[in-house]
Amino acid sequence: MLVVLTVAVIAAWGRGSADPARIVADLPDAYATLQSAGLVFFAFAGYARIATMGEEVRDPARTIPRAIPVALAIVLIVYGIIAVTLLSVLGPERLSSSTAPLADAAAAGGDWTAPVVRIGAAVAATGALLALIAGVGRTALAMGRTGDLPHWFARVSGRAVPQNAEIALALTVCVLVVATDVRAAIGFSSFGVLLYYLIANLAAFRQVREHRLYPRWVSAAGALGCLLLVATLPVPSIVGGLVVVAAGTLLRLVRLSPVFRARPGRTRR
Repeated sequence: MLVVLTVAVIAAWGRGSADPARIVADLPDAYATLQSAGLVFFAFAGYARIATMGEEVRDPARTIPRAIPVALAIVLIVYGIIAVTLLSVLGPERLSSSTAPLADAAAAGGDWTAPVVRIGAAVAATGALLALIAGVGRTALAMGRTGDLPHWFARVSGRAVPQNAEIALALTVCVLVVATDVRAAIGFSSFGVLLYYLIANLAAFRQVREHRLYPRWVSAAGALGCLLLVATLPVPSIVGGLVVVAAGTLLRLVRLSPVFRARPGRTRR
């Protein structure tokens, strides 16, 4: 995918259609800026998938803390180059109305570039889906082991792959892509991502000194930032996220209740 992005950037700048002066535009208000940051936040969540693969890497305590900052730095550089290119070629107004901005910008370099970008986007989406299935599948596996999800999700194949969880997740994603508006899904995804980053920051804040990688003020700032961005998301995204959290909390309380534990066939873990 990096090769395709490189081709797109070179094509966009190659024929002189890019003009850095287009980057200058009226600055939006603070609320709109924060809402945009909250919606785009999901695009940076992929690097955290590294942390969910702890059972599949060598020396995770050493490898994962090194891999995450490197991955985030690479993503920031790539996103920065793409953002400057799109704004320089399309300008803010055309960029905001485009449904395929990278393909539109690449088309400035020739008719052959847009199809290449679209194929690359399809391949990249497939790769992102596979990474999502692998990471979230591991989360469902852990929840199945603790009883927060049916034990069916905790079953693994002969190669220690949580096949049931990954199959269920793949089917769920396919249904969402076909039956829902992707923009609404992005808002809902951003709510969920910000929520679990809030929890991660609070957990890091409570870590004992010998296990802490960064000062506590970093965790506190991260938690406050997550709360701020969540509060500026579109209302439907916030409402939908709160409903799901409330339903999940209710189900967990029911599972932990003495009545549920006392049912025949139930044993305490």
